[in-house]
Amino acid sequence: MKHPSLPHLLQVALFGGAIATTTTLSFLSPVLSPAVNAALEDSPKALLDEAWQIVNREYVDTTFNRVDWQQVRQELLGREYTSREEAYTALRESLERLEDPYTRFLDPRQYRALTSQTSGELSGIGIRLRLDDNTQSLTVVEPIQNSPAMVAGVQAGDRILAIDGKPTQGMTVDEASELIRGEIGTRITLRIDRTGTGAFDLPLTRERIQLRTVNYALKREGNVQVGYIRLAEFSGHASEQMQQAIEELTKQGAEAFVLDLRGNPGGLLQASIDISRMWMEQGAIVRTVDRAGNSKETTANHTALTNLPLAVLVNGNSASSSEILTGALMDNQRATIVGSRTFGKALVQSVHALSDGSGLAVTIAHYYTPGGTDISHRGITPHVQIDLTDQQRQQLTSNPNLLATPSDPQYAGAVDSLRQSVLANRTLPSQNQQVSERSPETTMDANRRAYQ
Repeated sequence: MKHPSLPHLLQVALFGGAIATTTTLSFLSPVLSPAVNAALEDSPKALLDEAWQIVNREYVDTTFNRVDWQQVRQELLGREYTSREEAYTALRESLERLEDPYTRFLDPRQYRALTSQTSGELSGIGIRLRLDDNTQSLTVVEPIQNSPAMVAGVQAGDRILAIDGKPTQGMTVDEASELIRGEIGTRITLRIDRTGTGAFDLPLTRERIQLRTVNYALKREGNVQVGYIRLAEFSGHASEQMQQAIEELTKQGAEAFVLDLRGNPGGLLQASIDISRMWMEQGAIVRTVDRAGNSKETTANHTALTNLPLAVLVNGNSASSSEILTGALMDNQRATIVGSRTFGKALVQSVHALSDGSGLAVTIAHYYTPGGTDISHRGITPHVQIDLTDQQRQQLTSNPNLLATPSDPQYAGAVDSLRQSVLANRTLPSQNQQVSERSPETTMDANRRAYQ
């Protein structure tokens, strides 16, 4: 029996814990009788079969790690469940038999959190919270730029005593975040305690908040103007933020770029492709292979924003989409890679929303760098390998202000790797500014094509 066509896969994620939203349909196997189907509709078994069908249809390994996947279905549907949580546990146990940590079940809270993370936006008031180690109070780290919280005057260090009248004592950051988020346009009241002011109530209206995933600055390193860009993850807004960073730094007079992917766990596949195209005028970016052995190669499309010298910083926590971008720039001789060997994740996941608000991430493909390298469990070894000592790592962790300064050995190595190219470019200004001096209209149109 041929199933109706499935809805279009909207996005794909490559992320240690990453997700992308896709819309899917579930089909019950015809071997079940109508009476059994009806009984399943209002039970946790319906959700289990929905998830089982997705894995059966899409999982990259058609042997299912040598597991009898049909038998797994019989076992799942042959048990009785007293709650959805019990069914969730059974599903997780079944997925563990695939021995693939990236194919996993997400309960509704996890699914909401990860969709917000990869979309690069959320509905809330725009504050970052932490639990103070000494007082165990929920404390504002910072208000997000242009958010309702910033407009209302929320400050770093403010303590949140209550959320809509509910005391926060003993509340975790995740629990507080769940209460603070909500539908756009709805109201919320925070009771805030501020040093020197005392406690007061602050009413706020939730809005859609775009999260910053790209931070950048022009740095003068000796006689070289370096455009430094740090990309935290490949979220839904990473591409537009990266474009802004490249264009602004170019206008400010950057002679070379350092792209910092250290600690970047990955994210959306399309974001890694779009960003690769901003740095590469031509050449292959990545090749993916699905469960049927079908191979697809994605290439640059002559939409690069700059051809100035580039160094990329990576470490052992640079994974997945970070490795796609790094591999593309390395294999096309577009950048010098500096730092430590990367994580080594070469699998692609799609994530499906399930009918009860939970989600399912499923590995659907394997990817290879343009040179045909499989980086699984091996990662990418930088051109200039600089491994931090435990002392250096601790120093940078405890004082983040030292990142991207001469006290950061990997950043210093990246700058050193660029000096010779910068000096050579100074003798050929017209040639090397050709790409970056495109008119804004041309650049915008070209990148609009890249995003389609």
